[in-house]
Amino acid sequence: MSSDSKNTTAPGESAAPKNFIRTIIDRDLAKGRHPSIVTRFPPEPNGFLHIGHAKSICLNFGLARDYDGVCHLRFDDTNPEKEEDFYARAIQDDVRWLGFDWGETVYHASDYFEQLYGFAVELIEKGLAYVDSQSPDKIRAQRGTLTEPGQNSPYRDRPAQESLDLFARMRAGEFEEGQCVLRARIDMASPQIILRDPVLYRIRKVAHQRTGDTWCIYPMYDFTHCLSDALEGITHSICTLEFQDNRALYDWVLDNVPSAPCHPQQLEFARLNINYTVTSKRKLLQLVDKNFVSGWDDPRMPTIQGMRRRGFPAAAIRDFCTQIGVSKKDSCVDMGFLESCVRDDLNDNAPRAFAVLDPLKVVIENYPEEQVEEFELANHPKRPDMGTRTVSFSRELYIERNDFLEDAPKKFFRLAPGREVRLRGAYFVTCTEVIKDDAGSIVELRCTYDPQTRGGDAPDGRKVKGTLHWLSARHAIEAEVRLYDRLFTEENPTGDKERDFKEFINPNSLTILPDARVEAGLAEAEAEQCFQFERQGYFSRDREQSETGKPVFNRTVTLRDSWAKKK
Repeated sequence: MSSDSKNTTAPGESAAPKNFIRTIIDRDLAKGRHPSIVTRFPPEPNGFLHIGHAKSICLNFGLARDYDGVCHLRFDDTNPEKEEDFYARAIQDDVRWLGFDWGETVYHASDYFEQLYGFAVELIEKGLAYVDSQSPDKIRAQRGTLTEPGQNSPYRDRPAQESLDLFARMRAGEFEEGQCVLRARIDMASPQIILRDPVLYRIRKVAHQRTGDTWCIYPMYDFTHCLSDALEGITHSICTLEFQDNRALYDWVLDNVPSAPCHPQQLEFARLNINYTVTSKRKLLQLVDKNFVSGWDDPRMPTIQGMRRRGFPAAAIRDFCTQIGVSKKDSCVDMGFLESCVRDDLNDNAPRAFAVLDPLKVVIENYPEEQVEEFELANHPKRPDMGTRTVSFSRELYIERNDFLEDAPKKFFRLAPGREVRLRGAYFVTCTEVIKDDAGSIVELRCTYDPQTRGGDAPDGRKVKGTLHWLSARHAIEAEVRLYDRLFTEENPTGDKERDFKEFINPNSLTILPDARVEAGLAEAEAEQCFQFERQGYFSRDREQSETGKPVFNRTVTLRDSWAKKK
């Protein structure tokens, strides 16, 4: 049926905790109901995946891994008006990047269109489906409410042979869109609205991305999904809580299609909600279309593409999904918890580098003008296996502008007139003069260095309280750095029904620093490669250059949870 699905688990990732789904699977296997388990991840190819999908991916592929089963990647491609092969390719890329493998076969609901049509014919022949010639608005008006039953369609008792003929003519393209539909014949008085003769097929004269113009009728999701599961031998069909009511129809279809190969069990879990963002595809599309973000892969977006571009490691996302667990109760996870998982991963695995985001020039007056020294610095303080790098030192340097204060308070342990600080891994320097422009802004510092402190320690044992990162002005490369913050100013931007969620967009969610400097070695950094810029945070190399041709580095997360202080 499929090749084994595999996944990658990074060292340090949390082991999957017990949950109600695992309890059910354990029970089913113990009773011999299944020789092994088969799960599936069934995205619609009509948009990009987000962090909520990541939870489902990790759950379904993780269960297959842990129970030595298989997990199918299946595209539920039954709505050709909104689906594109472009999205399907992006989804496959996302799943692979997260560390999962679906084997040799990618499944599609469209693979089963002929079989699904045959299943619909079976229902018509059994008197359990009929062609309704009413308009969509009329059908909708007859559905009833939570407190009132629906009304039978005047076509509900249409003879099976007549419905079979009409259904065949629907397939042949004889009717226009909206002229008729195929409905299940269940119970218009059912307290479950989903069972009030739901539509199974509708006419859409739109070419399909895979089948072209072969079909002009397309099955509805609730009819397609359960039967696709059955055809693939899925044992546990795991979905989010919003499909809980749909389970009644899922079971009804499988119970009433005798030729369905098996009857998978639908299980529902709580979807992932994260504060300060939205995960609705419709709302994310608005952000893209209205240019509130630069695209689906904007690093502020909760899409997998956006998080990847921002520098979130796949292992950190997997660990996050494991740690938040699986339950049947909706809740909202703090964005800071996701960032903490990212921070933990990068702290262990990201090489260190120097970067000066807001450069202030420093001239060491007693350092020889043409001299250049090389300092060998560790790429990671606790990972000797990550090796070392060479950083050049010269007479003219850059430090961070906020590492200097002309009128510094006593507890300011960085550079100030007359104060001595350590340049990380290099020398002790003392500020002797402040150079300003005509407007009174500081443009340069003059300093002296102590040549006896090479490597950052004084032979006479004297101590300094401040240690600064730095870069040689001659050897550093120019870069653009982008700092990201929460996309919204409100924890729940969709909670106020009186206001548009876009009103809560954070105007400071992106800050661009166009004149940063970074170590020369970072010119060779690969796209999405992550670093800890010492004292600054974690940053990743963007896949694109800036408009001026400079490399771009995106801040992935800060060194500490700075947002908690703002709340």
